[in-house]
Amino acid sequence: MAGGVIVLGAGPAGRALAHRLLAAAVPVTVVDTHPDRVWQSTFACWSDELPDWLDPAAFAARLDRVGVAGTALDEVDRGYTVFDTPGLQRSLTLDGADIVTDRVTEVDGARVHLKSGRVLTGDVVVDCRGALTHEAPRQTAYGIVVDKATAAPFLEDHEALLMDWRGGIVDRRALPSFLYVVPLGDDEYLLEETCLVGLPALGLDELKRRLDVRLGGLPSGVRRAERVAFPMTGSSPQPWRDPTFRFGAAGGFKNPTTGYSVAYSLMCVDDVVAALAAGRDPMPELWPSSARAVHNLRLRGLSVLLRLSPTQTIAFFEAFFAMPIEAQRSYLSRRDDLTGTMGAMTRVIRAVDMRTRAVVARGAMSTPDWAGNDPRRG
Repeated sequence: MAGGVIVLGAGPAGRALAHRLLAAAVPVTVVDTHPDRVWQSTFACWSDELPDWLDPAAFAARLDRVGVAGTALDEVDRGYTVFDTPGLQRSLTLDGADIVTDRVTEVDGARVHLKSGRVLTGDVVVDCRGALTHEAPRQTAYGIVVDKATAAPFLEDHEALLMDWRGGIVDRRALPSFLYVVPLGDDEYLLEETCLVGLPALGLDELKRRLDVRLGGLPSGVRRAERVAFPMTGSSPQPWRDPTFRFGAAGGFKNPTTGYSVAYSLMCVDDVVAALAAGRDPMPELWPSSARAVHNLRLRGLSVLLRLSPTQTIAFFEAFFAMPIEAQRSYLSRRDDLTGTMGAMTRVIRAVDMRTRAVVARGAMSTPDWAGNDPRRG
C-alpha cells in the first residue's frame, strides 16, 4: 500500500483498527478532532467475544458470571469483562501513525477534505467516527461511581448485575429502566440506571431521579457521575451500501438490541486488516448475506422492544435469559449466525404469553424509517 489507510476517528474502533494496521506494517493516518482525549465511558462485553491479542492492562475486571433479575434474581453463567477504559486506550498504541488533529468536512473516494483546508489522499479511507447524530431509538443512562462497600447491598452477593428490572416500572405508560452494577477496579463500582431503548428514551434527569429512589437516596462519597446517551443504530441502516467503508458503531458493528459495540469491533478488526493489507475491499467479507440478514433481524428486534409494555419487557428478558447460554450467545454475539439468531428469537416468542407474541409479531413486521430494512433490498 503506497498511500496507506486513512482512519477517521480515534475512538475504540478507529484506534483499534489503526493499532492493528500498524502491527501489520500498513501505513496509517488517523484523523480526529481530539486524538488525545482520554476516554471516559464504561465499556464491557462478554468475555468470549474478546480477541486474544488484547493487553491484559485493558481489563478492569474479569467475571465468571453475572446476575440478572426480572421479577426474581437469577444468574447468567457466562464470563463478562469490564474494560479499564483508559487502559484500553493506552494499550492500543499508535506509534508510527501520522496523527492529524483536524475535522473532516468531506470524504470523496480516497480523498479526505479537512476543515483547515488540507486534503489527505490515501489508498483507502475507513470511517470510524461513531454513530453520527441521526434520528433513531436511543439508549440513555445515568450512573454514579462509588466504593465497594456502598455497592455491596445492591449486588446481593453477585459479582455484578447486568440487568435488575425490579423496581424499574414507574407506571404502566412510562418506559421501564434497570439497574446495572459492575466493578471498575481500584475498589470502584458503577451503579447505573439504564433505559435500554426509547424513541424518545428517558431523559437523564428522570434516570437520576429513578436511581435516587432505587438507592433510597444518592449516597455520600460519590466519586463521579456517568451520563450515557447514544443512538442504537449506525449512521446508515444498511452500511454495506455506503460508498465509504464504515467500521465500528458508525458501520453497523453494534448490536441494536443491546447497544454493545466495542467488542464487536475488536472481534472483527483483524478481518478488516487482513483485507486492507491484501488490497481487498473489506465490505464483502464483513457483510456477507448472512451478516446482512442477522443485522436486519436485529433491527426488527429493536422495533419489537420499542412496542413492548413495561411488564412485557421484563417477561421478554426473563424468557431470553432462561434460554441455554449457546442460544443467548448466538443472538448477542454472532453477527452472521442466521440460524442461531432465528432459533433464539423463536425460543423467546414461544416462552411469552399470547398478547406479547402479538406485539412481537407486529414489531417484527414493521419497517420504521430509522430501520430502512426492506428485505427486498438486501
